[in-house]
Amino acid sequence: MVELEKALGYEFVPQAFSYTERDAALYALSVGAAGDPLDGQALRYVYELHGQGFRVLPTFAVTFPFAVMPQILSVPGLPAQPMMILHGEHYLALKRPLPVSATLTQQARISQIYDKGKGALVMLDIRSYDRHGEEVAFNQASMFMRGLGGFGGERGPSSDINLPPDRTPDAVVSAQTQPNQALFYRLTGSDANPLHADPMIAQMVGYGRPILHGLCTLGFAARAVLETYANNDPARFRSVKVRFSKHVFPGETIVTEMWPLSATEIIFQAKAAERDTVVLSNALLTLHEEM
Repeated sequence: MVELEKALGYEFVPQAFSYTERDAALYALSVGAAGDPLDGQALRYVYELHGQGFRVLPTFAVTFPFAVMPQILSVPGLPAQPMMILHGEHYLALKRPLPVSATLTQQARISQIYDKGKGALVMLDIRSYDRHGEEVAFNQASMFMRGLGGFGGERGPSSDINLPPDRTPDAVVSAQTQPNQALFYRLTGSDANPLHADPMIAQMVGYGRPILHGLCTLGFAARAVLETYANNDPARFRSVKVRFSKHVFPGETIVTEMWPLSATEIIFQAKAAERDTVVLSNALLTLHEEM
């Protein structure tokens, strides 16, 4: 049973970690960047000697929270079980473009816990600071913990936000994932859950075979939006928020559909083409104004 007085507001032990150009390039490759190795713009995300300079894909920052994420299994008053946790939604905001390498400290706290009946929805806020104490990125992960509901807490606000307009998309980008995409993505260190690698585990929980990380799908979709509406300029990225509606099987085609609300706000959703199933929903990417 969830004990709000113990779990709500709990602050994790800060954790420091470092990344290099190689880590950033590996992430970019794991979410499909530079699928065309002759694409000069995309090549800047994966080639450190690019003549116009190396740059970091903004959504690389979604990997930062995993330096502290394991602590969620030891929060007082929150009896979480690894196989009962689902990543429901994710929000990322960058305070400035990511440096090509850095040492960052992650500070995390549980900001909200909602009672959803069949489970508890835990909001985990993670702030990333550089060596000078300046904030680089803010992540908020919404974790649905099955079996922990019914503790009498608030249900939480309505989730019907960032709905696509009732018309055909203004832009559509398709990208086929590779059959080993999940094995590739897990090398970024951002989610070692065996559900994404072990066929036996995947069968035990009812998927039949390993599934792609939701954050990998986010990377594919956000990259499509950035390429379409920001000329692939990472400096224009401000934030992204998505809901993980369904899973993607590695090898499926991710179709990203986009509806710009303005020059700086783009609603989008992603589908698994082979099953015509929405896998990312209620999604919004925001940009800085073009300079």
